Amino acid sequence: MTAYDPADVKINPEGWVAEQAERYEASDGTEATDLKGSPCLLLDYLGRRSGEWRRTVLIYGRDGDDYLIVASKGGAPKDPVWVSSLVAHPEVHLRVLRERFTARAEVLSPQEKARVWPHLLDVYPPYADYQQNTDRDIPVIRLTRTA
Repeated sequence: MTAYDPADVKINPEGWVAEQAERYEASDGTEATDLKGSPCLLLDYLGRRSGEWRRTVLIYGRDGDDYLIVASKGGAPKDPVWVSSLVAHPEVHLRVLRERFTARAEVLSPQEKARVWPHLLDVYPPYADYQQNTDRDIPVIRLTRTA
């Protein structure tokens, strides 16, 4: 397992994700903080197999003090790879705007997902289409601040 250093985190290689993550970080959380008007955070997580820290950009909603992220992958048939990494290593590091902190990730139960799903559709309406276009139940993950 690699020690966490935000400067050494590997960024998801997808073009727009890498570009947005780099702008978000380089601006100290003052630019590239949304996607089409929906708020975004940087999620740093430990790779399940690689043991290396990785970074991705995700739209988020809120539930009280907690952050909610959706493992939609645009409605693809499989979960994004970061879901299994969060299950294996639930301690993550977040950047939300200018703030950095540690959080614990937890996949929501079907009942909890049903409760927060309407709010997440308000944050990013395409999630409804993504869920309709896949046979899998799209996971929602709660990120609870720990430090």
